[in-house]
Amino acid sequence: MTSRGRVLIIAGSDSGGGAGIQADIKAVTALGGHAATAITAITAQNTLGVQAAFPLPPALIEAQARAVLDDIGADVIKTGMLGDAEVVELTARLLDAAMVPAVVDPVMVAKGGARLLADDAAKYVRTLLIPRAALLTPNAPEAEALTGLSVQSADDLRRAGEALLAMGAGAVLMKGGHVPGARVVDVLMTPYGESTFESARIETRHTHGTGCTLASACATGLAQGLSLEAAVARAWAYVQEAIARAPGLGAGQGPIDHGWPLRGKA
Repeated sequence: MTSRGRVLIIAGSDSGGGAGIQADIKAVTALGGHAATAITAITAQNTLGVQAAFPLPPALIEAQARAVLDDIGADVIKTGMLGDAEVVELTARLLDAAMVPAVVDPVMVAKGGARLLADDAAKYVRTLLIPRAALLTPNAPEAEALTGLSVQSADDLRRAGEALLAMGAGAVLMKGGHVPGARVVDVLMTPYGESTFESARIETRHTHGTGCTLASACATGLAQGLSLEAAVARAWAYVQEAIARAPGLGAGQGPIDHGWPLRGKA
C-alpha cells in the first residue's frame, strides 16, 4: 500500500482543462495523491490553441509555493510552464528550499504552437533546473532545444538523453511521441541503465496535455514512495489508457480521459 503522496505543482493554468495545472491536478488525484499548486500564469485556451496568456508576478508565485510548503508540505515538486528566466530562477530557489525530489517537465511550446517559455529562458532551464531534476521529461522538440541535437529517431532520443544526463539530471524520460513511426517509444534513462516503454501509436488528435499528465503521474508515484521505474511504468500505462479513452471534446487537439481509473478499466 502506498502512502498518500503530496505533489506541489508549479505551472500555468489551462482554461480548457486539458493541460497545465488542471491536467496536473486531475492526474495526481486520479492516482491517489494530493495536488497543491503555485500557478505561474493564466491562459485563455481551448483545443484550438492559446488565445491569451497573463503571467503572474513572481512574488505571488513564491507566496503560493511557500504557503503550501510551510503548512501542507510536499513529497515531490513538479514543474511545468514557467514562462521566463525570472520564474525559472525562482523555481530553482524553491526547489533548494523544499529539499524534495523534482520532476521537471521543460514546457516550451504548447500543442497548438504557442510559445510558453521565453527564448532567453532556455539557458536557465539548462543551468538551473536540469541539475536539480530527479526526473526530466522532455519531448523530442524540447530535447532538441535543450541539447542542440537533432531528435528524429529512437537512437537520437538516447543520444539526447545522454547529453541531458551529462547536464546533471538524475534521470531522463525521453518521450518519443514526436518521433515518426508506427510505434511510440519512450526511454527512461539513468546513469545506471535504461528502461523502454513501447506501444502501437494511437491515431488520434486528442492528445492535449499528455506531457503535463505524464510528468504529474510520475511525480505522484515518487511522492507515494514508488521506485523511479515503478512510478514511470504506472504513469506511462495511465496515460496510454487515458489517450485511448479520450472523450473527443473540442474541434482541435482535445483532452485525454484523466479520470478513467475512477471508473475502472473497461
